[in-house]
Amino acid sequence: MKKILFILTTALFVYACGSSSVEDDNTKRTKLQELKQQVHTLEQQIDQLEKELSANQTEETIKIKAETLTNKRFEHFIEVTGQVEAEHDVDVSPETSGVIKEVLVKEGQQVLKGQIMARLNTDVLERSIEELQVQLDLATTNYERQKNLWDQNIGSEMQFLQAKNNKESLETRILGLKTQTELAEIKAPSDGVVDIVYQKKGNIGSPQTPFAKVVDVTHLKIYGDISESYITKIHKGDSVKINFPALSSNMFATIDQIGNTIDPASRTFRVRININNPRKQIKPNLVAVLKFRDYLNDNAIVVPTLFIKEDFTGHYTYIVDSKDGKTVAKKVYVEPGVTDNNLTEVVSGLSAGMQVVSEGYNQIVDGTTVAIN
Repeated sequence: MKKILFILTTALFVYACGSSSVEDDNTKRTKLQELKQQVHTLEQQIDQLEKELSANQTEETIKIKAETLTNKRFEHFIEVTGQVEAEHDVDVSPETSGVIKEVLVKEGQQVLKGQIMARLNTDVLERSIEELQVQLDLATTNYERQKNLWDQNIGSEMQFLQAKNNKESLETRILGLKTQTELAEIKAPSDGVVDIVYQKKGNIGSPQTPFAKVVDVTHLKIYGDISESYITKIHKGDSVKINFPALSSNMFATIDQIGNTIDPASRTFRVRININNPRKQIKPNLVAVLKFRDYLNDNAIVVPTLFIKEDFTGHYTYIVDSKDGKTVAKKVYVEPGVTDNNLTEVVSGLSAGMQVVSEGYNQIVDGTTVAIN
């Protein structure tokens, strides 16, 4: 009997548990259905509110500034660093060897071409000239007597010729010594300034040892090395703007010479520019920045480089256009050309009379309503 009761009790318990599980699942399904209905209702309400707000909202207008395009002159320049050199910058040496007897110039002194700057000791040469001069006087007297006799057909021709040869030989020797004496004079090779005096009185002067440096700074030359890629764009006679940063000054000159070879190491060719320096402010080895024009278009459309943007399609900018009676920004693709000094030539895409957006272009897209300030 007890066994039967136990079995009945167990069966009732299992039935009760199963019945409870079924009731929980039904409850959850019902609850889920109610929540889904609430979400659907909320979405409908959100959509309705958005439509109402969108219908009542006024379209935003972006304030911009614009520039009207015109055809203008556009130039492109290249810059290179130049090397300033004096037209005459010479280390002067004597043409013969000897002790420097006197120095006739000092540093900073202006000299003229051919002016004597120093002399070497020529005492030995002068004594030799004096000795030969005595011999020449005697030889001259002997020659004149022999000539008088020969003119009268007295004496032999050989005596006359020997007297003549002796006289002329002594004259030649004296002339050679005088020439050596002149070589002992150190002369200025050109007009200029004595920049450095290397030697002083008592030093041994020789052709291998410079005595002084003479520099003519009134006439200068500037050399610049330009990339070979510009060889067809740079010509003799072209104007060049020269800037001297240390002097804060500019000047214009023309190309005087173009080199005929290309440097194999730097792939550049050399140009030379001659300049006058009457005030003597420009010094040799001063830094000079040379500005050459390599491109010119007298009828170009030019915009600031900042106006031109780029996306996956290409380069573009914004212009002012009209659509449906409203002023809007229009995205226009352009072909940029040469750029110089933050300005870019536009080869195609823009034309004179168009208004390009100059301020506010970062706040707009294609079709944005705009108002020009």
